[in-house]
Amino acid sequence: MSRWVLALDQGTTSSRSILFDHEGNIAAVAQREFTQHFPQAGWVEHDAGEIWSSQLATLVEVLQTAGARPGDIAAVGITNQRETTVLWDRATGEPVAPAIVWQDRRTADTCAALRADGHEAEVTRRTGLLLDPYFSGTKLAWLLEHVPGARARAERGELCFGTIDSWLVWKLSGGRHHVTDVTNASRTLLLNLAGEWDEHMLQLLRIPRALLPRVLPSSFEAHIRVTVAGMDIPLTGIAGDQQAALFGQACLQPGMAKNTYGTGCFMLMHTGSRPLASHHRLLTTVACTTGSAAENAPTKPALQYALEGSVFVGGAVVQWLRDGLGFVSRAGEVEALATSVTDHGGVYVVPAFTGLGSPHWDPFARGSIVGITRGTTRGHIARAALESIAFQSAELLQAMQQDADAPLRELRVDGGASRNDFLMQFQSDLLGVPVVRPAVTETTALGAAYLAGLATGFWSSTEEIATRWRVERRFEPAMPRDIAAARMHEWSRAVERSLGWASG
Repeated sequence: MSRWVLALDQGTTSSRSILFDHEGNIAAVAQREFTQHFPQAGWVEHDAGEIWSSQLATLVEVLQTAGARPGDIAAVGITNQRETTVLWDRATGEPVAPAIVWQDRRTADTCAALRADGHEAEVTRRTGLLLDPYFSGTKLAWLLEHVPGARARAERGELCFGTIDSWLVWKLSGGRHHVTDVTNASRTLLLNLAGEWDEHMLQLLRIPRALLPRVLPSSFEAHIRVTVAGMDIPLTGIAGDQQAALFGQACLQPGMAKNTYGTGCFMLMHTGSRPLASHHRLLTTVACTTGSAAENAPTKPALQYALEGSVFVGGAVVQWLRDGLGFVSRAGEVEALATSVTDHGGVYVVPAFTGLGSPHWDPFARGSIVGITRGTTRGHIARAALESIAFQSAELLQAMQQDADAPLRELRVDGGASRNDFLMQFQSDLLGVPVVRPAVTETTALGAAYLAGLATGFWSSTEEIATRWRVERRFEPAMPRDIAAARMHEWSRAVERSLGWASG
């Protein structure tokens, strides 16, 4: 019997490979960081070739570390940074331009023009998304306009578009498979809520259909085989990082919610088999869906849906304190600096470094620090920076509960910053509900492993997966509700001063 499932976790700043055993525990892990490119203000790029080489290096390393042999790996699952956009040559497998990262703001004016022309309501009705440079569609449109010859080559079928999952599958399969899954496709502005590429959106953004990958369920039968370190392994799971984390957190029923504290923060609430429209500028998105990948299957798998709120700068504010301001030498030192003062001292940090996401959706917002006095110290700024992560997430949950019209009983959390006890307690205080940290916080990779393992029988059912979710710590709210409300009001005042700053 196979011993492990392999998850490839391709993130915004690093690539990782993790082996999970039958209990959902980590057996081995390997990680490589890769270069972040900022060619202009508001632009963020990656080298897709470097992403591939870093991911391949971790894959080989983790198998060597574990001493894996043929038959030890039941399946491979992929999870990835979602909206990052890659355009490559179908014949050579080489990118024709740098990958445009989800954080990139270069298409803000394009989105504003489409919004001014009255397109946003129809875009939201079809895709569940908003007109924002966050999503892949306008990034792809930009590449087709600015890479010499790209549009003509795309129309001739010579180029491939994909989010990072598609790029990795293409490389792993030697160019045999150009595919994506419904969760990643649902973030492109090109897929409708029925799970199909939308002709209206393709025409609106002038995207040739020949560029697009085939859309699969998130967990599917073994039609894709990859050769890794001499081993033939089925690739049976793909999901965008946030939907993978929702699955890995065993939020499998309507009303269950999780928040991932990574480079950004992403809160998702499962809403079941029908898409729920948001009235508070949240996103309606596709959750992980299981089913056959066969093109001639008699019925398409029933899609699952979620409401999502996106915070563009979450844990990245800690990197800014470390690398930009030099307040600490290691990210782990921020909590000690933040708790070196007894309170925030009236200081609020709004980390709108690349605009603001939900529920503001303002690509022209910029970062600010307000409330500074002569008595302000590094500790106050560090504390306010950490608190900003919780404030932004609290805004999301308030909007989400109003849309869902149902109270949340607890918030499950994961991601690097979820290990910060101060932040998690403050988050619970603001929300007024328990914040629950699981024993395995690598739930993004775990979700990808679960999806792959389900398709091969490594795990028998979603019910079995739900029983494997275990609590490491539960943070109970301790702040009086009137004080929490006052803090949220002060935060809103601080945000108002950041909105629209870059629009002149």
